[in-house]
Amino acid sequence: MSNTKVILSIAKKTIETEGNAILNLGNLLNEDFAKSVDCILKSKGRVIVTGIGKSAIVASKIVATLNSTGTPAIFMHAADAIHGDLGTIQQDDVVICISNSGNTAEIKLLVPLLKRADNPLIAMTGNQESYLASESDYILNTFIEKEACPNNLAPTTSTTAQMVIGDALAISLLEIKGFTSKDFAKYHPGGSLGKKLYLTVADIVAKNQIPQVHLSTGVKEVIVEISQKMLGVTAVTENEQLVGIITDGDIRRMLNKYDNISGLIAKDIMTSNPKTISTKVLAIEALETMQENGISQLLGVEGKKYVGVVHLHNLINEGIL
Repeated sequence: MSNTKVILSIAKKTIETEGNAILNLGNLLNEDFAKSVDCILKSKGRVIVTGIGKSAIVASKIVATLNSTGTPAIFMHAADAIHGDLGTIQQDDVVICISNSGNTAEIKLLVPLLKRADNPLIAMTGNQESYLASESDYILNTFIEKEACPNNLAPTTSTTAQMVIGDALAISLLEIKGFTSKDFAKYHPGGSLGKKLYLTVADIVAKNQIPQVHLSTGVKEVIVEISQKMLGVTAVTENEQLVGIITDGDIRRMLNKYDNISGLIAKDIMTSNPKTISTKVLAIEALETMQENGISQLLGVEGKKYVGVVHLHNLINEGIL
């Protein structure tokens, strides 16, 4: 067997092992999972997630997911907790302790310290008979048959199971709270996902110049306006009403059609009934409209009033595309 076939065979076996374990997690869900969600929902504090080793890394990821979906959470490394970081835990907080075996020395030392403050303790463990499980109020079962590691040693399937249960916990909380896309945008204002949920056409139009000519504007002035405003387009207005659009494509077609352009005005080369978009809608809707119509600019309007241009390049620069 070639190296390629060997490598692909190992990778496929790893994925199948972990995939089967993940599918089995659904069979392990019980009343304790629901009670854990309810406990967090009723809490007036935060969720403190702790662990040791690879479980600590998983704990940090779960904290990030909880925070981004509207459940305040803090990561506390188990090793640091027994050396002064227990002060992180406040009176109304809920503690989730992650350990596959539930019997490591650090966990056995940490759990009694956690219980002194009488905070609800949720165990996330693959060993229902462990010390951690026996001392916790609720147990999130992450049992697996074996690790993907051929020696059954390196945390692989077990940490994947922990991640999945953490996601299940976060999404359960999200849905029961009624956490919406608008709420999500509040927690992700700087990312492209957040921008898709809150950035409006008005936000983009406000950053651009406003190219505009009148029906009787001469062609030379039209070209200058398009060039100076650097958006490849200008609106044509009359009596403050939008009546047409002239793009750089229209200019090229004009030059091919006419030998003498000195007497031409905007009215002669414009396209009537231009595509417009309300400045109140999300920028992602502008992108969808452009894609549907095969165009790269839209004229932004407030009611019937022309207020500016949104260009495809604006959306690219904002990370919308």
